[in-house]
Order: sequence, then structure tokens, then C-alpha cells
Amino acid sequence: MGVQTRLVVALDVPTFVRAERLIEALAGCDVTFKVGYEALYGYGPELLSLLEAREAAYMLDVKLHDIPRTVHAAVQALLRPGVSLLTVHALGGAEMLSAAVEAAAERAAELGIATPRVLAITVLTSHAPGDLATLGLAGGTVEIATRLAGLARDARCAGVVCSVTEVRELKAAFGDDFIALCPGIRPCGGAHGDQRRVATPRDAHLAGADYIVVGRPIVEDNDPAAAAQAILAELN
Repeated sequence: MGVQTRLVVALDVPTFVRAERLIEALAGCDVTFKVGYEALYGYGPELLSLLEAREAAYMLDVKLHDIPRTVHAAVQALLRPGVSLLTVHALGGAEMLSAAVEAAAERAAELGIATPRVLAITVLTSHAPGDLATLGLAGGTVEIATRLAGLARDARCAGVVCSVTEVRELKAAFGDDFIALCPGIRPCGGAHGDQRRVATPRDAHLAGADYIVVGRPIVEDNDPAAAAQAILAELN
């Protein structure tokens, strides 16, 4: 496939100092940074200011899931210059997803910035197929992800967060422009950690993923830049 797969590095580290060092180490790499719970709640204002000062691309992996009004207000409060992507849970439902998309467009217009793309999380890559029935979700991961992706598409989300195993089916159903961002990426031979459904960077690229998220294999490496460049080389 002709898709360009971009690398997202998860800033899942406990302190601002470590995050700053990581951003500095990766300054010469073509990456987008992911700001998740640990960083946002621990030292969010400092980190976002640093990313914006460096003009670094970043996404907010906030996984919003609440009533529509609350999500609308949260998106408006969260958006700042530099945010390129923002995540919400597809299980929040059509009205909530629409509220997130509308809030992103409204706030971006107020700030005079490009509208961040809202991505809906389908099935977490930490869930094994056997976990889904206990959550009351009928069907396999591909079937569930496709249902939730359809809900997101109808709510005007730009795409979804899904595992690599679902990308081909989702692209076939919703088109190549429907973004697929894939966590659970591990270089060949890397430890899976708490991820259940994993894939290599090359597997993700060949499946048609638009973005891959890599955390520990880069963040915990003694040479994060070399680790990132190796993954970028694999994608190319």
C-alpha cells in the first residue's frame, strides 16, 4: 500500500525532566509525541508549553468518555496550539462523538489553528478476544471494531484507534482516508508487556496504518534516537 505510516512516541514517563530529555533526544527525528494520562496529569502544563515552544507535533491521548456536554467542555478546555490529534472512546456513543468533533472545530476557530482530528478508540489492544464477552461486547475484535468505527465515521471523526489486525478491514469498509492509529507496536523480538494484540512496525505499515504508537521500546532504550530511527527505517 502507498500509505505513509508516521511514528508517534508515547511520553509515558513519570517526571517532566525525563520527558524533556526524551524530547531533546528525539529533536532530529520525524515523530509526533503522545501525551497521555501519566504526563498530562503529572506535569501537563509544563510539558505542553515545552512542546509548543519547540513547535513539536503532539497528540492528546485523553480517551474521553462521558456525557456529551462534559466531553464538549473538556475538548474546548484541552485544545491548545500544537495539538494534531485527540482521542475519545467510541463506546461513548454517537452524540458524545459528535460533541467532541464539534467542540474541536469551534475551539480551533477561536484559536485560529487547524482543527485537530478526533480519533475514536475501538477496542483497547490490552484486551484479548476472550475479554470482550465479559464486557458485554458481542463478536470478535474485528467485528466490534468495525461497528464502532462506523459509529465514529457517522459522527464525523477523522478515524479510529485500533489494532493492526483490524486495519485492512476498516480501510476496506471506510476508505483509505479514514485514519487508523495503532498502538501495541513492538519491534521484532521486543517484549509485549501488558499489550495482548501486538504487531511489528513493518506489519503495521503493510496493513495500511497511518500512525503507529511506540512507547517503551524507544523511551526505555539507552539511545532513544537510534531506536526511533531504526523504526522509521523499518517503516520506509
